[in-house]
Amino acid sequence: MHDFILSLLLFAPPAGGQNPNPFIQLVPLVLIFVVFYFFMIRPQQKKQKDREKVLDSLKRGDRAVTIGGIHGTVAGIDTEKKTVLLQVGDNLKIKFDRTAIANVEKQESGDKLTTTKE
Repeated sequence: MHDFILSLLLFAPPAGGQNPNPFIQLVPLVLIFVVFYFFMIRPQQKKQKDREKVLDSLKRGDRAVTIGGIHGTVAGIDTEKKTVLLQVGDNLKIKFDRTAIANVEKQESGDKLTTTKE
């Protein structure tokens, strides 16, 4: 029994020239997969869901930063084409893909936008 516990914990073949149990050989592989899932895959999925929630809740007046570093205020959203119209300057509006928004600062006031036609 003592040899079995040591071989299970240390992943070493059992003493005495016996053939190793194939299930015990799979334990390290399963442990590696579990570690990858909980430390890499699951947090990335959660981060992606949070990002989708932020992008879905965009509204007029929100301050946004694009992945290119352009700061602006949301002036319109076209839900059909999935684009966002950002007002960058006094008379300058730029259309971006909705996924190009990297960060959003919510404003207290602002109307939920409807589809804009241009």
